[in-house]
Amino acid sequence: MVFWVFGYGSLVWNPGFDYDEKIIGFIKDYRRVFDLACIDHRGTLENPARTCTLEQKEGAICWGAVYCVRGGPEKEKLAMQYLERRECEYDQKTLVNFFKEGDSLHPALTDVIVFTSTPDKVNNKYYLGPAPLHDMARQIATAYGPCGNNRDYIFLLEKAMHDIGHEDDLVIELANEVRKVLGVGNVLPKEKKFVGAAQLPPPPHVPIAALQLHPLPEPIAMDS
Repeated sequence: MVFWVFGYGSLVWNPGFDYDEKIIGFIKDYRRVFDLACIDHRGTLENPARTCTLEQKEGAICWGAVYCVRGGPEKEKLAMQYLERRECEYDQKTLVNFFKEGDSLHPALTDVIVFTSTPDKVNNKYYLGPAPLHDMARQIATAYGPCGNNRDYIFLLEKAMHDIGHEDDLVIELANEVRKVLGVGNVLPKEKKFVGAAQLPPPPHVPIAALQLHPLPEPIAMDS
């Protein structure tokens, strides 16, 4: 038995489980959007982070990394249990075809697992839906949780997509808007200079009442 799982968010740079093979490539008819709440990794219930999920769109492609787990039922079980805990905001496991660069007609792999979410606020409590770019950026700039700041998530994803050679225009646009909110200005994509948490000043002052900050739960060794 072998299974493959496709990562398009934090799994691209931080898989966190024992895998046997990693391949860079893409899936079709899906695009990355930041419409999902994260309340236990980089946000809280009162102040959810925004993390990415997939939205179906004909003709779109989404680049990322696929991971293979082989070695027997116990190893597969441990990997899937870890992924299900980590990706708990995603309420669906979808099977997709995976393509490698240079061949967009013939899938390199079939029946690849990808964690997705139902775009329905009634039936999916984690679904935030779309919002204006500045509103998403302000939320990302100020949210934090047991795994760290929401802003780190967007900056790490921006760098990860650059590192695999397939930048995402929405990720770049949103990351630059977060930098504006934080007062560090734009970093032009062509310069390839990534301003991350270590170089950033503290988030701008926001009234405590507006943020409704509460004590954080115990740290957990996960990300999303």
